Amino acid sequence: MTVVLQTARARVEILPGLGGALGRFTWDDRDVTRPTPAGTTEVLDAGCFPLVPYCNRIPNGCFSFAGHEVSLSPNLGDHPHALHGQGWRAPWTVESASDVEAVLVFEHALGEWPWAYRAEQRFHLADDGLRIELSVTNTGDAAMPAGLGFHPYFPAPAGERLRAGVTGVWMIDEDCLPTTLVEGAWRSDWAAGALTAVESLIDNCYTGWNGVATLTGPDGATTTVTASPECRWLHVYSPPGADFICVEPVANRPDPFGGKDSGIRILAPGETMSVWMKFASA
Repeated sequence: MTVVLQTARARVEILPGLGGALGRFTWDDRDVTRPTPAGTTEVLDAGCFPLVPYCNRIPNGCFSFAGHEVSLSPNLGDHPHALHGQGWRAPWTVESASDVEAVLVFEHALGEWPWAYRAEQRFHLADDGLRIELSVTNTGDAAMPAGLGFHPYFPAPAGERLRAGVTGVWMIDEDCLPTTLVEGAWRSDWAAGALTAVESLIDNCYTGWNGVATLTGPDGATTTVTASPECRWLHVYSPPGADFICVEPVANRPDPFGGKDSGIRILAPGETMSVWMKFASA
């Protein structure tokens, strides 16, 4: 099933059964996000997917919280760490849909993640771009840790550049886990506040993000990504030789249960956390 939103200039295709993912977003017939191959069953091929109820890696899927010793199964091939929560690996239900707005819901029962929750995505297409709101509500009877984010993929032809206001970056080890926080600019690509797609792995979490990132293509076309203040980190991912770059607004950093000020919030029973992200194209 595909849910379609459309205006005179834009078209959005949403794939509820594929992790509630964004399948395609075009503006004036230009792909803003990476188009999802027809018939794929792998959400990693999609244009964007939700991160709920946490973002990025939990080392070996294990952490302690409020008397719970949690052990999550790997969910990315033979990679040993649990990533991005449960929402991206599960089908979502369409709660409502119109020409310009759709609401998707994912209900999580108790399991390896020992807290019940309800996640909701609201897609709204307007004359100034596409806005996606993501929320999670603790539907259980005990406090639950939570973090939210988005994992969009953007086309990155040769010469694509990314600009974003950040204050530092987490260096990573061979497992792509954060090791050391480096303040200020890192990599020659960021010396002037810009990143050009490179031939070596980029999989880093940038701190102090000001909530605005701009991608500029070699033809001058731009995509601006903005996000809510809760998304204090910008995770950038581009594997060697890739024709895409991920620019991910996230409300928690990788290894969210390892150390202080990771962005993880504690939701009381019935409490809701929400974030939003918006794409604009010119």
